[in-house]
Amino acid sequence: MRVHIATDHAGLEMSQYFVQKLTENGYEVIDHGPREYDPLDDYPSFCINAALGVRKDREEGLDSLGIVLGGSGNGEQMAANKVTGIRAALAWNHDTAALAREHNNAHVVAIGGRQHSLEEAWEIIRVFLTTVWTGEERHQRRIHQMAEYEATGAITGREINS
Repeated sequence: MRVHIATDHAGLEMSQYFVQKLTENGYEVIDHGPREYDPLDDYPSFCINAALGVRKDREEGLDSLGIVLGGSGNGEQMAANKVTGIRAALAWNHDTAALAREHNNAHVVAIGGRQHSLEEAWEIIRVFLTTVWTGEERHQRRIHQMAEYEATGAITGREINS
């Protein structure tokens, strides 16, 4: 499996740890940066590039997921979610990581580098990467509704108030 990873300054140490752990565990890692610490860096381009990498891989039929990191993970998740067709989820424990995959077929996980120890965060990542999408109709239906709204501003058969 290929894993795209991106961070900002607040998640740089964690990102470097993950790159090492992922490589040791047989994952192919694509690091979208940054490569060095800059307390004034801006995460959107790093995280968008990671999400674009995941999307491109998946369009080509490759098994690919992504990880975005920051102080809280919130902004990084928002940036990744701006890539059409990508679903990024903020995970803070095993359950949120597993449900992001099982129920939402999330492609990217966001973690707050200032919220977890390296070991705790690695366990969250491990759960995300190894959990399989269930493919259940009810979950697929909901994902389709979100994609339809993203594309059209409406959901067939549902009222959307403007």
